[in-house]
Amino acid sequence: MVQNKEAFNPATGEKIGFSILHTENDLKEMISHASAAQKLWEQYSVDERVKCVLKIRDYLVEDAVRIAETISRDNGKTRIDALATEVLPAAMAVSYYCKNAKRFLSDKKLRAGNVILINKRSKIVRIPFGVVGIISPWNYPFSIPFSEVVMGLLAGNAVILKTASETQMVGLALKEAIGSANLPKGIFQFINLPGKIAGDVFLENGIDKIFFTGSVASGKYLMEKAAKTLTPLCLELGGNDAMIVCEDADPYRAAMGALWAGFQNAGQSCGGVERIYVHQKIYDLFMNILRDKIENIRVGYDTDFNVDMGCMTTERQIETVNKHIDDALKKGAKLFAQSKSPTDPKLKNFLPATVLTEVNHNMVIMKDETFGPVVGVMKFNNYEEAILLANDSYLGLTGSVWTKNQKRGEEIARQIKAGVVTINDHLMSHGLAETPWGGFKESGIGRTHGEFGFDEMTQPMVIVKDYLPFAKRNLWWHPFSKNLYLGLIGAINMLYNKNIVRKFLGLFLLFKIVPRIFKKD
Repeated sequence: MVQNKEAFNPATGEKIGFSILHTENDLKEMISHASAAQKLWEQYSVDERVKCVLKIRDYLVEDAVRIAETISRDNGKTRIDALATEVLPAAMAVSYYCKNAKRFLSDKKLRAGNVILINKRSKIVRIPFGVVGIISPWNYPFSIPFSEVVMGLLAGNAVILKTASETQMVGLALKEAIGSANLPKGIFQFINLPGKIAGDVFLENGIDKIFFTGSVASGKYLMEKAAKTLTPLCLELGGNDAMIVCEDADPYRAAMGALWAGFQNAGQSCGGVERIYVHQKIYDLFMNILRDKIENIRVGYDTDFNVDMGCMTTERQIETVNKHIDDALKKGAKLFAQSKSPTDPKLKNFLPATVLTEVNHNMVIMKDETFGPVVGVMKFNNYEEAILLANDSYLGLTGSVWTKNQKRGEEIARQIKAGVVTINDHLMSHGLAETPWGGFKESGIGRTHGEFGFDEMTQPMVIVKDYLPFAKRNLWWHPFSKNLYLGLIGAINMLYNKNIVRKFLGLFLLFKIVPRIFKKD
């Protein structure tokens, strides 16, 4: 009997659709069909794959408005958020990966590493994994899986996508977008299963690689499970991002950047600002601007585009945010600024934008991922202190430095233990298709996006050719003898001994054994 999972608008509670709920057996069959189909798909030329995938961009252009509305109603973010951070980056990603796929997948010749092995010439070829599973989150339900699907397909893999149960309408919209490419049957498939089930079924039924975006706990579980079969994983597990504001920063731009990166998508961004460290010389000026912007940010349901921040996507995440705020206030934090929230009793899941001061690193909000519309702000006196504070987290996804001095900005950036550090910006590099995305520490392993991310979709194979086909043996092959031993010692001395006499003696001993390469016993 077919079961359906209903979907509801998190802001209004309105039913907005349903999605067929699949079974474990459905996923097993999908993996089997995908494996068979992939063997044909990888035989397509890169140009043929690109021709198929480019159709998706045309679909996005024509349906951008509808897709943005679906994301907004299913996730709770504003339509402008949906367009700017999901639909537009998706269109740019298709263009970038289609334009560069042939270069990324082309054979790469390796320069010879040593003169005595000059006849051995090597190259790296990229081999698709086979069937790739993608498990994606609810906070950016369209753009996060979209790029991974596109890269996986262009690289020659079959792809099975499992989107978040909380945003199934976006999952179906994504399925429809990829379907516009008219791919061979079985190459792309969509599965609707709870995440705690899907990961196990993937790993127990021969999936070749998994790309997972979600919590640290879930990522660790998958990694432990994958160890039994040595199934490769690419994990993006969230962040607790730090923003360092230098004394020469533009206070207005920095405050506006904090407003954007801390409260876009109601703060439900793994790469958003959660901790702000401001130099004492600029602290008051920065904070006054930030207070004004926070108190005037428009929080509500997007009916006329005049809304800056939408609702939270899940009640469970609201509980986490409130617990973090309560913990901070009990330990001495002060409520510095807060926005208004909707008063309409028909609306739900809205939280105010909140700024806390007098925070410290004994508070959960400064150590763990809050994933909501709240930031903690601390003052610092010197940059060594700021860098230590920024790095005082088990997470390391992104960070930012705000300064008019680009040189100093990069010097500080290089000391932050995070996968991405931006200067005078934050929460935007995920939209740059050319930049790798991923973190340090418990923020995950592997990368998505850019050439590094594309490489995650394939395995490198090395092919070595010998350009002396008429030779009878390699220098070091049997039979062994004392002359061979001395000749090999001579090779080492000829190559690396600093004594010129021993160098020439080594060359003489090496030349004595070279003729054996061309002789039969």
